[in-house]
Amino acid sequence: MTETVVRVTDLHKSFGSNHVLRGIDLEVARGDVVCIIGPSGSGKSTLLRCVNLLEVPTRGTVVVGDHEMTDPDVDIDAARRSTGMVFQQFNLFAHLSVLANLTIAQRRVLGRSRDEAEKVARHNLERVGLAGRENAMPRQLSGGQQQRVAIARALSMDPSVMLFDEPTSSLDPELVGDVLDVMRGLARDGMTMLVVTHEIQFAREVADRVLFIDGGVIVEGGVPAAVIGNPQQERTRTFLARVLHGTAEV
Repeated sequence: MTETVVRVTDLHKSFGSNHVLRGIDLEVARGDVVCIIGPSGSGKSTLLRCVNLLEVPTRGTVVVGDHEMTDPDVDIDAARRSTGMVFQQFNLFAHLSVLANLTIAQRRVLGRSRDEAEKVARHNLERVGLAGRENAMPRQLSGGQQQRVAIARALSMDPSVMLFDEPTSSLDPELVGDVLDVMRGLARDGMTMLVVTHEIQFAREVADRVLFIDGGVIVEGGVPAAVIGNPQQERTRTFLARVLHGTAEV
């Protein structure tokens, strides 16, 4: 049987009177890449942040691996170790070298020795195409390189699922491709990934499933050829026509 890595059931999230998520149900199997698309303010990032409890759901359950994240008694620090999170901003420690950025959590959270942590870090820097940049400081790197360091840092914690929250949205256009190439490589390696993205072509090429979210609900979901290539819902068609106008045919 296919192992479910992430299970979200009847997820609601409100900020005051603003009901952002309105009953999300979602399952992500091991090795699957699920891309979430939709207009700004639709609840995409909030959903992702609820998965590892950066936002506490108002109602519903979230299970990641063996951990029910929404259980009041959950050891949240232990539970979060199974998720790697990559944000829009890179969130690197500016005063630490690339290598130190990748090893500090390994040593303090996972209890790895310096030698073991550095070995893991160098392996993951090679995976993201930054071998040899261990001693660089974040300020010496381009935005795309910093984001790849952030991906390598998340990978170094051996997560069971990687969460990407629009990882290319703050990058200059010419730097986007390198980051997407790294993510394609992770997908080929079988990494389970939940990706909030506005890169529709990436979702078309890489995703096993695409979810279109609007108004805090999943309007449409399925394989990319169906959701992107032949959407059934008018809201999906309108969104894709606007996003893809002049670049692709819906």
